[in-house]
Amino acid sequence: MIACLAAFAAVALLTPLAARLLGRRVFAVIALLPAAVFVLLLTWLPGVLAGNPVVEVVPWIPTLDISLSFRLDALALLLALIVTGIGALVLLYCVHYFADDEPALGRFAALLLAFTGVMFGLVTADDVFVLFTFWEATSVLSYLLIGHYTGRKESRGAALQALTVTTFGGLSMLVGLVILAVAGGTTSLSELVEHPVTGAAGEWAIALVLLGAISKSALVPFHFWLPAAMAAPTPVSAYLHAAAMVKAGVYLVARLAPGYAELEVWHPVVVVLGVLTMLAGGWRALRQYDVKLLLAYGTVSQLGFLVLVTGFGTRDAALAGVTLLLAHALFKAALFLVVGIVDHAAGTRDWRKLSGLGRRMPVIATIAFVAAASMAGVPPLLGFVAKEAVFTAFLGAVAAGDAWAWVALIGAFLGSVLTVAYSVRFLWGAFFTKPALAPTALHAESRAMGIAPGLLAAASLVAAFTLPWIEPLLAAYAHELPGSDEYHLALWHGFGPALAISAVVFALGALLVWRRRRVARLQASVAPVIDSARGYLGIVSVVDRVAAAITTAIQHRGLPGYLAIIVVVFIGGVGATSIVNTAWPSGIRLWDFPAQPFLALVMGVAGVAAATVRQRMTAVLLVSVTGYGLVLLFGMSGAPDLALTQALVETIVIVVFVLVLRRLPKQIAQRNPPVHKTARLIIGAIAGLVMAVVGLVALGARIRPTIAEGLPALALEAHGKNIVNVMLVDIRAWDTLGEISVLVAVATGVASLIFVSGRTGGAPRLDDAHVGVDRRDRLRPVPEPAWSIRAPRTSLADTDGESDAAGEAAETRQTWLLAGRTISPRNRSILIEVLVRLLFHPAIVVSVFLLFVGHNAPGGGFAGGLLAGLALVARYLAGGRYELGEAAPVDAGRLLGSGLLLAAGTATGSLLFGGPVFESAWFEAGVPILGTISIGTSTLFDIGVYLVVVGLVLDVLRSLGGEVDRQQEQSGDDEGDPGDESGRDLEQGEGPELAHGAEYERVTGR
Repeated sequence: MIACLAAFAAVALLTPLAARLLGRRVFAVIALLPAAVFVLLLTWLPGVLAGNPVVEVVPWIPTLDISLSFRLDALALLLALIVTGIGALVLLYCVHYFADDEPALGRFAALLLAFTGVMFGLVTADDVFVLFTFWEATSVLSYLLIGHYTGRKESRGAALQALTVTTFGGLSMLVGLVILAVAGGTTSLSELVEHPVTGAAGEWAIALVLLGAISKSALVPFHFWLPAAMAAPTPVSAYLHAAAMVKAGVYLVARLAPGYAELEVWHPVVVVLGVLTMLAGGWRALRQYDVKLLLAYGTVSQLGFLVLVTGFGTRDAALAGVTLLLAHALFKAALFLVVGIVDHAAGTRDWRKLSGLGRRMPVIATIAFVAAASMAGVPPLLGFVAKEAVFTAFLGAVAAGDAWAWVALIGAFLGSVLTVAYSVRFLWGAFFTKPALAPTALHAESRAMGIAPGLLAAASLVAAFTLPWIEPLLAAYAHELPGSDEYHLALWHGFGPALAISAVVFALGALLVWRRRRVARLQASVAPVIDSARGYLGIVSVVDRVAAAITTAIQHRGLPGYLAIIVVVFIGGVGATSIVNTAWPSGIRLWDFPAQPFLALVMGVAGVAAATVRQRMTAVLLVSVTGYGLVLLFGMSGAPDLALTQALVETIVIVVFVLVLRRLPKQIAQRNPPVHKTARLIIGAIAGLVMAVVGLVALGARIRPTIAEGLPALALEAHGKNIVNVMLVDIRAWDTLGEISVLVAVATGVASLIFVSGRTGGAPRLDDAHVGVDRRDRLRPVPEPAWSIRAPRTSLADTDGESDAAGEAAETRQTWLLAGRTISPRNRSILIEVLVRLLFHPAIVVSVFLLFVGHNAPGGGFAGGLLAGLALVARYLAGGRYELGEAAPVDAGRLLGSGLLLAAGTATGSLLFGGPVFESAWFEAGVPILGTISIGTSTLFDIGVYLVVVGLVLDVLRSLGGEVDRQQEQSGDDEGDPGDESGRDLEQGEGPELAHGAEYERVTGR
């Protein structure tokens, strides 16, 4: 099962690439995977029926008793067969449903296949937290599939609504699962069912789990998201909303019923909400004119029916429930696929515009008739067998004196009447000839589209005659619940109460169809007492308005206002907590070495000065004094790794600040003097005092021995002598993986702010410049085209007004950097060019050295990547953006992605060999001269960190450096000129509309 899940994940990742080559034929290729898993599941059927479930367990988080545990018993096998079998047919249907020019076809195919794998994982997961992981993954994937048509507002709204509702239910379910796991002492779902949790803990836990189940299966009051989700493509509706996703809640109810059906909270939720949903869905289905929406409300009704029956808690009801579950998956998926065919052929789903399709599409009409008849419970179809079993089970419970059985029986009876009525409404609306309408014109029809729904409809018919082969699988689950084994599935049980109830159901359903106009008037006259969809929109609207009001109230003073709010909350929360604590240190040591107080004084003076100076560059340099002061403190305290990293980070930060400051005025607040200076001073001083108190409290808060004493032994066990680096790439690799993920997000965010129309490839190279290059460093001027725009003086490139003499002088000078001739002579420095050329390659070599020695000496991937990044910074500062392209002719995004993938790959690689996540493996060998070489997976992880850091620096240089240069060259904008006073200071509280107005006034002169 784990191999199957890995196959789904791998093929889904490759599907977008395959779609570029195969087009829509990719659906046929990827359909082979669920079909193969379906066949594999059939080979496991004899063992499961013999009482030997397939079990696979891989330890994941042993300290929390969480394992990648999967168990295939009768119920899981039934759902897995539905998921994979119908999934394969839907994928084949997509080959003919989509056109060749369908947007994002590869993404859709990958998501649909991934959803199949996730659903397979959900129904086979035996660990409750693994199950929850798959549960939430279905919500995310359904959000992406429902919102496939990203350009349509209704698709985006429906996707967000489905995600919001199901995620809310999922979080509630998580709390319930945690309570069950803690109270039951295990995370195994099968053990929690076999040894159920009772008492208040069990009641509350099951109530929360049922909340998640009913939200996923769209029961009242969460039923509104399912009809809205019909904005998705029809294959999504046929699969997610008929056979797969919505069955997750039904599956969870069926899975828990053997252990928890006797709890007091169970029947009020399952029976009452099941009946209400069945009636509400059927009632709303009779009012729909869109045949797809009619089926959607019918699905809501049937889901209520399924939860009612599977959760009733008796053996006969369980047998009827899983039979109905199989029948519903077959007929409802077929009907949705038929609707897709009708929509393709007629161009509409509104049955007020459809007429005569039954005669012109006889095969499709026959398929629809069989599927709809099964939905209505007409013999001899599987739907009839299931409904007969339901009535028999409830009648038996009534005879046994169960009060809830009366509610269930009456609800099922009334809901079945509505089911017959809307089944006929669907067939009549979609296929019958309407005298008032002309025959509907049809477009080209693909006969192959009818294969999938035809097979599903045929299965509904064949299954009713092959019950002896099907019942053992269904009964294997039903035997887990209390009750006699006397009842068996059959097409004919003779004349009895169940058959009589079915006859009355058909009669009343026919009456509703006959009196449909009067029924429609009655429905129109009844105002909706409770409209959950409006309630949802109302809640969302209130949240939006409250959020906007709060934002307007506390964030209307610009950046200083934001900071003031944050710092005041910090003072009030952390400060108050720190003052009332009792963990004060017993003694205070003023310094560890004589230079420490002096460095602290210098850093403090620099910090105060940075807050008071008026020039931006001066403020940046003063802030850097505090950073380099930390470098000295770390170094003198015996932390060379921290000192090295801090020095490199501080240098990179200064460069980033300088790049950004080019676009800002020289003076701070030159147009808008700061306000509330006294209040800001007080807030800042108190914040500093609070941080000092926090430091003191932290020194006296330890109540247990430090874990630092055990770190040397752990480092040696991880084949390293540098404790800091071993912690980063081995002991606490999870933290580092999260940190580099943040770095990737930062690089993406910075680039998205700078690049206007998108970015691809690496930095621009000399081939893109107006200068031809001899790779032996001889340059020849290339005539500049008449349409080119010269660069402003804030760029490193040639500036407007340079004389030909200057250009000739530049021609005669030695070029130490490849792109040296692309910058203005007045901006060039032969000394800097010589130094950069001499130091660049040694810096790269040293950075690689730091990378590989970091496990045993100061260094590591982070420090090495920063040094390589500084080398790139030097190339850019000396030669401009074209020099950056020559120094690193690679795509920064590929470096970021490759590094993150390599680091994450070491996390999952150990799983393939049965080990826990991030378990290290090492290879050691003796090499002449070099001695013993030791390379491990943590080294690969460090290489990933190195690539991410280099990619981050390169991307920032491309964004804040090269791209800003290019934009200035194209626009001639000199906004960063120190003499320009047109820039506005947003941090002084001026709104963005004023800043934009000033920019407009400056550019247009109006």
